[in-house]
Amino acid sequence: MKIYRFLTDDDSSQFCHKVTEALFKGWELYGDPTYAHDATVGVMRCGQAVVKEIEGAYSPEMKLGAQ
Repeated sequence: MKIYRFLTDDDSSQFCHKVTEALFKGWELYGDPTYAHDATVGVMRCGQAVVKEIEGAYSPEMKLGAQ
């Protein structure tokens, strides 16, 4: 089964580390990254979708980041 996550964070090295950690854990990039201004706090925000093939069935209670 393929699972999906959308990672977000401020435009900083923290976002890059979050994506790198997901790749290290076997997730794969899915599509292009996104980049938008968050006017509420005045910062740029980044997003990246990632997917991963896992064994078993989907459950809404699963913690995707722990897969």
